[in-house]
Amino acid sequence: MKRFSFSKLMLILGLLFIYLPMLILVIYSFNASKLVTVWGGWSVKWYVGLLDNTQLMGSVMRSLEIACYTAIAAVALGTLAAFVLTRVTRFKGRTLFGGLVTAPLVMPEVITGLSLLLLFVAMAQMIGWPQERGIVTIWIAHTTFCAAYVAVVVSARLRELDLSIEEAAMDLGARPWKVFFLITIPMIAPSLAAGGMMSFALSLDDLVLASFVSGPGSTTLPMEVFSAVRLGVKPEINAVASLILLSVSIVTFLVWYFTRRAEERRKRAIQQAIEESAADSWKQPDARRAPAAVSA
Repeated sequence: MKRFSFSKLMLILGLLFIYLPMLILVIYSFNASKLVTVWGGWSVKWYVGLLDNTQLMGSVMRSLEIACYTAIAAVALGTLAAFVLTRVTRFKGRTLFGGLVTAPLVMPEVITGLSLLLLFVAMAQMIGWPQERGIVTIWIAHTTFCAAYVAVVVSARLRELDLSIEEAAMDLGARPWKVFFLITIPMIAPSLAAGGMMSFALSLDDLVLASFVSGPGSTTLPMEVFSAVRLGVKPEINAVASLILLSVSIVTFLVWYFTRRAEERRKRAIQQAIEESAADSWKQPDARRAPAAVSA
């Protein structure tokens, strides 16, 4: 009989600490009572009531829109920054550039948000843009913050790549941009997907930056939830949070499923290539012995 080790106990306690509050939140989203701390039976009326809560659903859609824009822009900028840091080894100001790329990772969000707010105010006075703070300013702030995470993730993947494949393609006449889009991008696709998902989650979860650079009519879901929690948690918030958990779980499962299938196809292709090369190696000695037998 195996003994229950201390490491397993700590693992179970850690998982309970992380996932038990989520489970309680999902259960209380079906609470019939208006008080979230008092159980009043099972009901789905709070999910149905979300359709009538235009303010909350508007903030949800606004946050999803900003998160999508942020994921796309952060992946593009972060990939370019990672490519420069890993492939362009020597250029003037490389250390400064690397520090600027990774600075948002260690800088407090309060400082970043205040700096961006002062920047937008100064730009509005100098060039007249942005005239008001809203979705665009939130998107710029989130992209600035999330691009650093994408750059770190993609840089780690680029350092692991075998450059001989790209060099062989260029020796055969492929242009550098064609090598980048047809060879490099497919090989780093998992890291791009990971960076995009991370950027989407960080943007959807951000409260501090959005509080500094948002304006009237651009309230995001975290801001809406924070303002509502100050007056007491509403059952609709539990319902929205449960739907977000469900959506994230489904997307994570689909990404894992398709990644696993792609990895299995890659392993089968490698195994098939090994078997074909072994078969060719067995045929070659037979082909060499045949002429010798004929001459004899």
